[in-house]
Amino acid sequence: MVAAAASSQETTQIQTEEIEALSAIYGDEWCTIDEDEKIFYIKISDCSAQLKWTLNLQVILPPEHPTSAPPIYQLNAPLILQKEYAELANHLEEIYVQNLGESILYLWVEKIREVLIEKSQSSESVGPDNKKITEETDVDYEEEFALEYQPLVDCTAIMLNFDMSEKKR
Repeated sequence: MVAAAASSQETTQIQTEEIEALSAIYGDEWCTIDEDEKIFYIKISDCSAQLKWTLNLQVILPPEHPTSAPPIYQLNAPLILQKEYAELANHLEEIYVQNLGESILYLWVEKIREVLIEKSQSSESVGPDNKKITEETDVDYEEEFALEYQPLVDCTAIMLNFDMSEKKR
């Protein structure tokens, strides 16, 4: 029981040091949502002047993090495609597996930033020859679909006489 308590104290100390380091590195970008529940948030950007790509990362540090459990995280990036989101989640999982038992939040934030920078640069590097352009063109559909007004043919309405009253037996 003493070993478990020491382990818990060590884990708490490691978490505290990790959070202090992230606060020092990222300043106002790193936010504490709930200190007791160990819920944190950071808005990560591509560092470009126009800030084209941003992603919000929310993490919850379980009591076992980092010794035997990864952070629980949620990514919020509306402009990122589902496929890209899945790839990013795979990158974060790889980082965790490669660094078992270690603090990984800094590595996660920087990996996310790296992905956003790559997206920003790839969207900037598309030249005029490669851009997808929507162009309006005039098409004369009248020749193809000669839809002229034609009056409706008089249809004689056929009325069906249903006796809705109870049938006598």
